[in-house]
This record gives sequence, structure tokens and C-alpha cells, in this order.
Amino acid sequence: MANIVVLLGAPGAGKGTQAVRLSKARSLPHVSTGDLLRDNMKRGTPLGAQAKDFMEKGELVPDALVLDMLAARVSAPDCLAGYVLDGFPRTEVQAVALEERLAGVQMTVVNLEVSDESIVRRAEGRLSCRQCGAVFHRESSPPRKVGVCDACGGELFTRSDDSAPVVRERLRVYRDKTAPLVEFYSRRGLLQTIDGEQSPDAVFSRLDGLIPKKG
Repeated sequence: MANIVVLLGAPGAGKGTQAVRLSKARSLPHVSTGDLLRDNMKRGTPLGAQAKDFMEKGELVPDALVLDMLAARVSAPDCLAGYVLDGFPRTEVQAVALEERLAGVQMTVVNLEVSDESIVRRAEGRLSCRQCGAVFHRESSPPRKVGVCDACGGELFTRSDDSAPVVRERLRVYRDKTAPLVEFYSRRGLLQTIDGEQSPDAVFSRLDGLIPKKG
């Protein structure tokens, strides 16, 4: 049976970091809608052009755009045994669409709880590699050489959507549009909650323990 893992939490709660670790540990593709959107923007696709304005303002990209990109990705052969969803669903409309698509498929939904104050602090210190996408932090996980990626030697930069004003707007949008998903999945008896203020290792240990083992 396919293992579908849905990670919930405010932007900056650590979903991406934990999704990457879980993907490697369980050999499940990490499907990040944020990465899909940025990739489409980078390649200048029609969908990417439409999404650009929304992302740069910290607003949610319309469901139709996200669903089109996601559908193409999870239809790939490497997703047949399951995948880790990072950044989707973000609205109840998306959650219902996902539920309909995955009817009868095992799903684990985990919410990472982190305070707004911690999220703003994390975002302001985050550094991303232009070349390979690796992520560092000025305080908690700085690169060995300032401005240079440890993994590939690429240039590190601060994404425009990691600035404090944009992060605060993203949190406002999250509380309005996405936070209700906690109740949505709780009503379905699918929700598990983890204290995201813990160390990344502690969060991962708890997360990995919640995912059903194959076989």
C-alpha cells in the first residue's frame, strides 16, 4: 500500500527540512509544491509566470495552478509507492481534492507546531543555495564559508519571501486559510501533532515513529 505523508505547519515550521530527512530515511519522493512553483518560475513556464506575483507577495497561489503542477509530479513512476507532501494542501478545497484523489490510500497527517516569533527569527536567518537549493541558517546551521554552499560551492542568498514583512504576511494568510486544516484532519481522525520547537533530530525521531513501516 502506498504511503502518503502530509506535513502541516506554518511557513518556516520546518516542514521542508523534515520532509527531506523522511524522504531519505523511507525512500519516498519529497514532493514540495513550493519547489514545483519555484522551478516553474525559474523555467518561465506559463504556470510559473502566473504564480510569481502571488509568491513574491507571500500570498497563496490559486488552487488550480498548484493542483496542475502537483498532479503531473505525483503521476510519475517514482511516486507509485508513496511520497512526502510538503506545502500541500494549504486550503480545505485542496484537502478535499487530495482526499478524492487518494480515496482508499493510506495517509498520515502530521502538524508541526512552532510559534510565530520563532518562525520570523528562522526565516530572517535562512540562506538558500542558488545552484542546488541546499538550505543553511546564519545562527543554527551556518555554512563553513560565509556566502558559499557547503554542498556544491554555489552562492547563498536570502529569498525575497524570507524577509520579515513577507513572512508576517505569510503567517497572516496561513492563520486565515491553512490553519483550519488542523481541524479538518482532526475531525477525520488523521491528525498527529509534534512540537516543532524541539531540535530537528528530536522532531524527526518523533515524525519517523508516526509513519507506518512497509511490509
